[in-house]
Amino acid sequence: MTGMSPLAESLNKDMNSAPNCAFGLLSEKGRAIYFPFNGILGQSAEARGAKINATIGTAFEEDGSPLSLECIEELMNIHSNSLLYAPSFGIQKLREIWKEQIFRKNPSLKGAGISMPVVTSALTHGLSLCGYLFADEGDEIILSDLNWDNYDLIFRNGFGAKIVTYQTFSGGRYNVDGLVQAVGKSKPGKKIILLNFPNNPTGYTVTEAEAFAIRDGLLGLAKSGEKMLVILDDAYFGLVYEKGVYTESLFSLLANLHENLLAVKLDGPTKEDYVWSFRVGFMTFGIKGSTEAELKALEAKTAGAVRGSISNCSGLAQNMLIKAYQNSAYETQKTQKFGILKNRYIKIRQILQAHPEYSRNFTPMPFNSGYFMCVKPTGADAEAVRKELIANYGTGVIVLSGLLRLAFSSVPLDRLEQLFANINEVISKLKG
Repeated sequence: MTGMSPLAESLNKDMNSAPNCAFGLLSEKGRAIYFPFNGILGQSAEARGAKINATIGTAFEEDGSPLSLECIEELMNIHSNSLLYAPSFGIQKLREIWKEQIFRKNPSLKGAGISMPVVTSALTHGLSLCGYLFADEGDEIILSDLNWDNYDLIFRNGFGAKIVTYQTFSGGRYNVDGLVQAVGKSKPGKKIILLNFPNNPTGYTVTEAEAFAIRDGLLGLAKSGEKMLVILDDAYFGLVYEKGVYTESLFSLLANLHENLLAVKLDGPTKEDYVWSFRVGFMTFGIKGSTEAELKALEAKTAGAVRGSISNCSGLAQNMLIKAYQNSAYETQKTQKFGILKNRYIKIRQILQAHPEYSRNFTPMPFNSGYFMCVKPTGADAEAVRKELIANYGTGVIVLSGLLRLAFSSVPLDRLEQLFANINEVISKLKG
């Protein structure tokens, strides 16, 4: 690419010298992006601690504390330094804490060389950064047909990529063969695969057997010479309610699998820690044969894309998370909140078992985790059901791909019975 920055060329050299396919997966924009270490941010970093520091565009009181409004400070139980800009990479302490959590939550990763997480403005931004770094116009994004509709906006509208889907379920199980076949049949060159567990909209996470089957299928493709980027949307990570379901991220199976497979883990506290407005997420890379220079180059390119779009993510939210993770009550409170969601899941299973007659009007799709479940209406149009539920039953649901998506995460336990009774009644009425 003509006119490429020497900083980008240096990062590309670090990546291209590693014995794996990561550099070859970069998009044209991904190869051109860099972090401006020598620009304003780099020069400001050099001046940090100077007696007179006239480098960065923030304001300070005469005593050197952040110049902030007292009425804002009164709202926070946190130091006013939290109102300052965060680095484009994210606050280092938070990145270290999150990396430690990744290894703790995914013990199979032990010993794997992975990057330091880069802070994103939650999962949607992380997906967009993946598009920026890896997706050229016309590239195919391979994902299950039951998927979050924002993927289309991000990859197709945002980067001109083509969405290619395979059937999510086959015989009541995750369609691993369909996934592997879709990758094998996609156009030659770079393969971009997006896996989302627990899945939105179905609330399904692969079983242990299915997880290892996905690993083995992708390994076979990698050994045959396929160069793959696997994006792992782990937005609802950890919210698993059944035994036998794979409790780690697939990142633990893929991050050190083969030199022809680059795994990117997108996660964050949004759903895991119930802080939806914080807009903080993380982007972490893993590939077999990685070098420290290569991983740092990927971090720098990601931070450069952050710098070139939103500059940096909320420093206030990041500092609040650091305090939360250091709080001795964090794990206990998180377990309690998980229990609320699991109880609703259990209640739904009990309702469906207690009402076999519901099977005449709708079929639950496989579900075992996350925030959602889906039902497929029998003999009635899903959109007609949704409208009738809103108009005459005071009940709101989402329609996706002909299914009704039910966010049990937002429905109190004592209203779940009525939710399913309403759905059953509406479908009966429309059929009648």
